[in-house]
Amino acid sequence: MPTDPVCGMFVPDNADLFSVQDGEKFLFCSKACQYQFSSPEKASESLKKRLIVGWVLSVPILSITYLAPSSLFFRNYLLLLLALPVQFYSGYGFYEGAYHSIIGKAANMDLLVSMGTLTAFLFSAFITIIPGAIPSASVYFDASAFIITLILTGNFIENMTKARANKAARKLIEIIPNISHCIMDNGDIIDKPTDQLAPGDKILAKPGDIIPADGIVYNGKSEVDESMLTGEQDPVLKTAPDEVTSGTKNLNGTLMISVVRTGKNSTVSQIYDMIQRAASGRAKVQRIADAFSSIFVPVVIVAAFSASLFWYFYLSSIGYTLPLEIAILVFVSVVVIACPCAIGLAGPITLLISSNIASENGIVIKNSSAMDRLSKSNRAVFDKTGTLTEADPTVTEFSILGEFEEELVLGLAASLESNSNHPVAKAIVAMAKGRNIKMRPAVNVEEMPGVGIKGTVDGMLVQVNRVKAMEGSTVEISINGNRAGNISLSYKIRKEAAGAIKQLKSMGMKISMVTGDSSSEAMRIGKQLDIDDIHAEILPSGKSEIIKQYQMEGDYVIFTGDGINDSVALETADVGIAMASGTDIARESGDLILLNNDLENIVYAKIIGDKTIRKVKQNIGWAFGYNTALIPIAAGILVPFLGLSIYSFLPMFSALAMGMSSSSVVMNSLLLRGNIHGRIRGIMKG
Repeated sequence: MPTDPVCGMFVPDNADLFSVQDGEKFLFCSKACQYQFSSPEKASESLKKRLIVGWVLSVPILSITYLAPSSLFFRNYLLLLLALPVQFYSGYGFYEGAYHSIIGKAANMDLLVSMGTLTAFLFSAFITIIPGAIPSASVYFDASAFIITLILTGNFIENMTKARANKAARKLIEIIPNISHCIMDNGDIIDKPTDQLAPGDKILAKPGDIIPADGIVYNGKSEVDESMLTGEQDPVLKTAPDEVTSGTKNLNGTLMISVVRTGKNSTVSQIYDMIQRAASGRAKVQRIADAFSSIFVPVVIVAAFSASLFWYFYLSSIGYTLPLEIAILVFVSVVVIACPCAIGLAGPITLLISSNIASENGIVIKNSSAMDRLSKSNRAVFDKTGTLTEADPTVTEFSILGEFEEELVLGLAASLESNSNHPVAKAIVAMAKGRNIKMRPAVNVEEMPGVGIKGTVDGMLVQVNRVKAMEGSTVEISINGNRAGNISLSYKIRKEAAGAIKQLKSMGMKISMVTGDSSSEAMRIGKQLDIDDIHAEILPSGKSEIIKQYQMEGDYVIFTGDGINDSVALETADVGIAMASGTDIARESGDLILLNNDLENIVYAKIIGDKTIRKVKQNIGWAFGYNTALIPIAAGILVPFLGLSIYSFLPMFSALAMGMSSSSVVMNSLLLRGNIHGRIRGIMKG
């Protein structure tokens, strides 16, 4: 049976509510889920309004319930007025979910929440409007309002995931310039809106321009930064008839391009669509509480009705004067004592504590629903450049030839390279600045795409030629035609990478690397980090396909990356972890962000996920076990020993039991910090 892509609830194959996206049909359990799927930001805004109403009114409801004297004649009427919007405005989504739960014959949390809160609210409203109708009865407005508000809070956090994916996708589209330089048939250059480009148009890409459409170079020569696609900072030389891609950056020459694909068909738009599909199509894990509810709800309903009917008919048969009142009290006591206050607390309070622990370790948890998938993860997949290695190349060796002085050669080379956008140039300039070498003006600068750069500095002709080496890059510096020195550059492996991979392996994780870089460079890095499963020269769509293949084989995948080219993989993976030093789009796409770029924090994240979900399961187990044990008491098992007078205080006892259940959940959650730190110490020692 298919599942709702939003809530994970099973949906019949012939469901009336469905949407078709890119040829794929998605079925929904309710209009709310369909609305959230098609318009996630609007749905989140609507949920936010209902949540605000819930909190604004629930706080005074709690305050009045426990601080205002019960003898105050208008107390219950005030509580009724405050609880009414929470019950039927903030909580209406639960009723819709409960309705479809009944239609689909699959009990879930919506049904349990609706049943518990409505029973508490309607019972409280009845004894408020008709005081004295049921002797010694108490109101439960605080329970019904607080349960709705608390569970809405968890839903709001969970529902932000799709909106976050849309935001990341929009940032990708914003890379494309609004205006393109079009080459007319007579050779004139005119600017026109990019969205008016069509296949066959000719455009000009100047140095520093973002290429607005996919096309083929028919004239010119330049180096193009394709890191958006490959993640690699080394530019690629483009001449006729090479292909160029929308979103890539022209660095140092002029290119004339014949447009091949624009708009929805362009590479950037295709990546945009893939991000959205990955976010909405990601395998949804059925909520833990729903799994328990599918069994617990029928038990509660049967127990409440059975006990209520039993006492009504039994008391009627023996001539008891108030059989209906006792039957109502029995029903309310059973339902309220089973009401999911602690169950609603079990997840949010634990996730709140784990989020605080994560932030202390430099990890931002953007999507708390990823914790369940993180706990199940058994494969860690890494991007290479910017993730396992530093994002930019650094100088690894600097040698001087002949009688030249090191400071002079470096200063001249850096002064010339300061006029270039090339990553190698930036590394040389950074090295010179690190040595406090002053930059000098360069004139007659000419950058030769794919070759190097030359110019005059302090009257000396300086040339820096770039040579691709087996490991990284090498540049040859010449002054007035004489070779003066060599500089070697490479992408350094992050110092904590080897340790993180070793620790993940000790936890039973399988390790893979997926990169857009060459096979030789990928193998070099893989050998140093003891990674055997390597995929090189992979484009963004290829990265996500590799992850999907792992998932089809039964793996739960953590993917860690930093670039625009990683955004689809970050969304496709069960858990996407973005480096803080990465692009905005990568950070938007990630479920977690490593603030200090320390890969060992992936180990901490895995431990936090494991311990968090274990604690959530413990809490739900406590809550259900606690409530289940008390249901027989609410149903009247003690009446033969204590008499029917027990129902003069059972409703109050039910409320007290609910509070104790919630307290046990909170106290158990507070133990999470010690559990996590203990596990971290164990891993580090190992």
